[in-house]
Amino acid sequence: MQEQSPAELIYGLNDRPAPLPALFAALQHLLASFVGVITPPLVIGATLGLGEQLPDLISMALLVSGIGTFLQAWRPLGIGAGMICLQGTSFTFLGAVLAAGLLARNRGGGPEEILALIFGVCFLGAFVQIALSRVIGQLRRAISPLTTGIVITLIGVSLIKVGITDIGGGFGAADFGAPGNLALGALVLLTIVLLNRSPQPWVRLSAIIVALALGSLAAWLCGLFVPQPLPELPALSLPQPFRYGFDFAWAAFVPVALVYLISTIETVGDLTANCLLSRQPISGPAYLGRLKGGVLGDGVSCLIAASLGAFPNTTFAQNNGVIQMTGVASRHVGLYIGALLFALGLFPTLGALLQQIPKPVLGGATLIMFGSVAAAGIRILARTALDRRDTLVVAASLGVGLGIAAQPQLLQQMPEIVRNLFDSAITAGGLTAIFLDLLLPREAPSEETIQP
Repeated sequence: MQEQSPAELIYGLNDRPAPLPALFAALQHLLASFVGVITPPLVIGATLGLGEQLPDLISMALLVSGIGTFLQAWRPLGIGAGMICLQGTSFTFLGAVLAAGLLARNRGGGPEEILALIFGVCFLGAFVQIALSRVIGQLRRAISPLTTGIVITLIGVSLIKVGITDIGGGFGAADFGAPGNLALGALVLLTIVLLNRSPQPWVRLSAIIVALALGSLAAWLCGLFVPQPLPELPALSLPQPFRYGFDFAWAAFVPVALVYLISTIETVGDLTANCLLSRQPISGPAYLGRLKGGVLGDGVSCLIAASLGAFPNTTFAQNNGVIQMTGVASRHVGLYIGALLFALGLFPTLGALLQQIPKPVLGGATLIMFGSVAAAGIRILARTALDRRDTLVVAASLGVGLGIAAQPQLLQQMPEIVRNLFDSAITAGGLTAIFLDLLLPREAPSEETIQP
């Protein structure tokens, strides 16, 4: 890591910022991830007809994200990576969770029976990830720098679609692609770029919040943003363990368990990118310890999530982009992020306020942050000695992953379990990378080997 300049970070991993700058940095992480945390519950609730339970599902998603983020930063008893690893509801599980819910509904179950089965299989499936965290060292061949670099790149590239969709106005928007939406997104993106190049630490630290505030103000002045009255919500949302009951079915459990394996691979990639951006080693005992703690933290977060009525959590990749943009890698900021998310879960009205940020404004910020995640993956690949064999692995993995992303209907005629495993760029490309890296024999070193 000596190649990186320590001056690029305003606050290093173990630095303790004063409360005000720490809170400011935490708010930017929160704004970057808030929509990602609440979107999976919105999608699942709409698909499975859980409208009455939706406010509680959103509150618990935020509350559990706060608990998991706090654990990752604090690292008690080795649970957590000891870094800013914001935990959020995982998009990776959408297919498997919806399949479990539809299985319960097809059996004649109502909302409570649907959620009992979902949370039951997710609770037991979390032990798969906890077990994998204990054998990360033995899996190092499968999660080499080559495969993690590919996975991180695919994570960033696949997330870019979310950011560019928001710039257009959001999925299904009537005015999608309107010039006003594109102008707002461009304003936010350019503001972040310009402020991030400032030599003043405070300017860099505030780049995302300033850009979001400026974009929201511009949207309001142009008539593209009209604040809406807040919906009627309970003043306080308290967690209640297993409020919907507990159920189990093998047909629902197997896909969920397999997705926990995929989620572990994604988490390793995210943690490696986080180490890279936080100026920490990406090899050796310290790195391996962070991987073990981080994956264990994900598993424990998923246990807590299923217990309290939230869907599985994972380490969010977009917050690596925030670290890159702000130069704040202090794990103590992670404690603030966890506390803020927990508060949002307890007080749902606060979350309703943040939901009103216009989509194009949010998209302008997330687009550049997701691009930063992809750039982190490319940096890892650039540090790897890429011979012809490794180049072939990269080419095939990116081809499969990006091909699935470009043509999502490709697997519609395959069995459901195949669709659940390979219907995303990350899972398809990541599994391809691991399979080829394990299968193809390595070439003997030669003078033609490309050095990092």
